[in-house]
Amino acid sequence: MKQMRIGNGCGFWGDNLDAPILLAERGRLDYLTLEYLAELTMSILALQKQRDPNAGFAGDFLDVLERLCPTLHEQPGLKIITNAGGMNPTACAARARDILAKAGLGARRIATVGGDDLLPRLDELLAAGQHFENLDSGEALATVRPRVVSANAYLGARPIVAALQQGASIVITGRVADASLTVAPAVHEFGWSWDDWDRLSAATVAGHLIECGAQATGGLWIGWQQAHDLANVGYPLVEMDESGAFTITKPEGTGGAVNIETVAEQLLYEVGDPAAYLTPDVVADFTSVRLEDTGNDQVRVTGFRGRPATDTYKTSIAYRDGWAASGTLLIFGPDAPGKARRCGEMLLARLRRAGYEYEHANVECLGAGDCVPGVVSAKTAPPEVVLRVAVRDSRRAAVERFTKEFAPLVTSGPPGVTGYTTGRPVAREVFAYWPSLVAKSCITAEVEGAHS
Repeated sequence: MKQMRIGNGCGFWGDNLDAPILLAERGRLDYLTLEYLAELTMSILALQKQRDPNAGFAGDFLDVLERLCPTLHEQPGLKIITNAGGMNPTACAARARDILAKAGLGARRIATVGGDDLLPRLDELLAAGQHFENLDSGEALATVRPRVVSANAYLGARPIVAALQQGASIVITGRVADASLTVAPAVHEFGWSWDDWDRLSAATVAGHLIECGAQATGGLWIGWQQAHDLANVGYPLVEMDESGAFTITKPEGTGGAVNIETVAEQLLYEVGDPAAYLTPDVVADFTSVRLEDTGNDQVRVTGFRGRPATDTYKTSIAYRDGWAASGTLLIFGPDAPGKARRCGEMLLARLRRAGYEYEHANVECLGAGDCVPGVVSAKTAPPEVVLRVAVRDSRRAAVERFTKEFAPLVTSGPPGVTGYTTGRPVAREVFAYWPSLVAKSCITAEVEGAHS
């Protein structure tokens, strides 16, 4: 293949369910990627799998796959790569095979990529000297080990390429680096070597630009009001040649915008050091990238530099960290912000009287600048605001007691308190994030199913 078209129809679990369908129908794609996973998502999926061994994956993918079946009939060459497998790629693939078989697409090979789930091996790895120090605090994992619920290494593109080489047309992975979903088809189709750092950097840039879905095509753009028909925003695709240079665009007839600003904003999204963007496949230098607006919602991207990848994988670990709840009330009338803050103080004072002092508590007055405190403030007092009070504590009973203190304010607080008809807030378990590293030599990626 001298040129490849790859589009991403999902930026996170919960993204627009119609987007991948429209992108596949209109994008003339060779590959469709679907990115579902985030750090919090993995802990949620881990708990689902604990309750049900056949769960633990992004169920939205199965709905999308079922709707994609007519397009897969019409486009037999279209391949799908997704990390929807989450904590259970095997179970996800089994359900996907049933969907394909029912649609008369049983000949399509599905492969899974695993090996990223480190939880069953965590104590073994700790004993072998992998201490999983927290990248932010330097603490050793031993301080929270009993509370760990998930631990996953961010694998790279290599096992996905292996699955494609074995004939898979759908690859379902667990936790892999987001950009690797795009790096893999580029390496596979163009035959790049694993030390072709500049080209691997090019594919990494492409993957990073499209991994968040519509953020590259007008969503979250500072000039969003200039985007045409954002309600029908098109999702991004790249047309790449074997040199690694590519054009980013969106399907014809869709809304949104692709220009220097939308692409540049996404290029720097969630980036620490633009000169050293670390991935399992390559260390990419974003400062060398050149953007050229060629018109018609197309931006040409060139100028890639890469360096050898590190000898470690990033590891995402989640652990239990107490309980939290938040509730809201609508506060109306003169000096609504002042009234709302007083209501929040009364709520917490009543809880202290009942014997509950919280480890963390926060009172916010939404509509008066508290969404971004210290950045924007209201020039005049708004006639109504939303009071939001939140607490977090290691004691579940304390948090559950908090949830029962909102409704009384309606009749035992100042006038103008309403918005209580949705019921009491719910206490929910908190999962904290523990970023760390693990040696690549400790991890073996697993590819299964493509031969079946």
